[in-house]
Amino acid sequence: AVRTGLAANTFEVIGREWYAKVSASMAESTKDNLSRRLDAYIYPAIGHKPISSLTAADLMGVIELIEKRGALDVARRAHNIMGRILRYGVGRGLATRDPSRDIELGDILPPADVQHHASVTEPKAVGGLLRAIDGFTGSLATRCALCLAALVFVRPGELRHAEWTEFDFEKAEWRIPAAKMEMKEQHIVPLSAQAVAILQEIQPLTGSGRYVFPSERGDGRPMSENTVNGALRRLGYAKEEMTGHGFRSMASTLLHELGLPHTVIERQLAHGERNKVSAAYNFAEHLPERRKMMQQWADYLDKLKTGADVIPIRGHAA
Repeated sequence: AVRTGLAANTFEVIGREWYAKVSASMAESTKDNLSRRLDAYIYPAIGHKPISSLTAADLMGVIELIEKRGALDVARRAHNIMGRILRYGVGRGLATRDPSRDIELGDILPPADVQHHASVTEPKAVGGLLRAIDGFTGSLATRCALCLAALVFVRPGELRHAEWTEFDFEKAEWRIPAAKMEMKEQHIVPLSAQAVAILQEIQPLTGSGRYVFPSERGDGRPMSENTVNGALRRLGYAKEEMTGHGFRSMASTLLHELGLPHTVIERQLAHGERNKVSAAYNFAEHLPERRKMMQQWADYLDKLKTGADVIPIRGHAA
């Protein structure tokens, strides 16, 4: 329902009129994504303004707000959605032009595959990717590495160098030593029940050695950095579509869209957001919320994999 007190020709009123027309022919998941982006990002920022008064600067504010949350793909889509509503308003005679055309996205957003690497981020497409991984016919170790990459979204080098001694199944966590981390600080990865099951599946195969994912050459080294990307190519994903690093942007985008707190997501991604003045770096920060989030994430991926209609983890952006 439209919020009360909105004048007849505000952006939200016209946006909802446009949505009612275009969503009639959309798939349920597409409709839900569009509605969520409007309600979480766009309407709170500019919904109350008359559609005729909106400027490129107003739209830029929305795009930059989403970019700060790390959801580049959503920022691009928001630009497109705002433009479509504005052009609908122009057609109805409620605005004279579409200011989204004055915004050159390439000038304000980093290229998708530079900062966030090529990645599948639409829920339906993620479900397809997960089903493809389940059907992978190469080595068990490679399939398990792909499955775990989606669940724990660590950097590819951190996954390849995972050692059995770093895992504690009783606590359901993986502690990555500081020396292996980009920020040179210890990192805790809470393990969902699904992640533990994958590790237990591969344990009989590699558990007697040092690395969880050893090189197939048997030379005592970890899996090659090309193995995961090579497997994605075999599954039919071009390097412009998905990479081993792309599981991180996939998780960042979808967890933000599901309304989980930005600080918890960033901490689990081990991004370097911290106060330079603060004396200590707390690797256990937000740990209870991170444990809960990692299990919710694994359950959400299971639902996407089975193609179920997915209910958001939380109904609003945090």
